[in-house]
Amino acid sequence: MSELTQAAEPEQTTPEQDHAYHYYRGNVIPWYVRMIWVGFWIFTVYYILQNFFPAMNIELRSPP
Repeated sequence: MSELTQAAEPEQTTPEQDHAYHYYRGNVIPWYVRMIWVGFWIFTVYYILQNFFPAMNIELRSPP
């Protein structure tokens, strides 16, 4: 019975004891996904400058 309890406990060692350091890295975003986001934000700024602000100017001067 004591063999089962000893096997169930995980071994807790430090990186110095393992002689290895663990580097955890999140998911890497591919370059083409970054380009999609950059294109999205460029289009968003263009759309706001071209359509939103002129429409707000008209709406604020003569509300419906």
